[in-house]
Amino acid sequence: MPLRHSRITIDTEAKGINVAPLIDMVFILLIFFLVTTSFVAETGVTVDRAAAATATSLERENILVSIDAHGNLYMEGRALRLPSLGALVRQQVSATGRPVVIIADAASRHDTLMSVIDECKKAGAPAISLAAERAP
Repeated sequence: MPLRHSRITIDTEAKGINVAPLIDMVFILLIFFLVTTSFVAETGVTVDRAAAATATSLERENILVSIDAHGNLYMEGRALRLPSLGALVRQQVSATGRPVVIIADAASRHDTLMSVIDECKKAGAPAISLAAERAP
């Protein structure tokens, strides 16, 4: 009995869904959301701001300095001491010319706030504002 040769074909083409267009769309959406999102600068500490009926909104590009309830100072997420505040504010003001916004906790001491204002003025801040919650 003669042997029969059978032919087996192997399909080398991959079966499935092409995900390249899906990945392209995900990257396009990611770029869109990164470009359209406005990032809010924070000082790195939670502060319970005082309320004021006359509070107004300021532009977003400011130098932010925080004072917590215990009188600790924060700038750009870093804790700092009062003597080093002047040099940091001077450096930021000379580089950007932006005004300073002080975010003081409602329970912080008045003398600490006044010392921070004095240091910012000595550092050459073009304007100094206090952050407050809008009162109802």
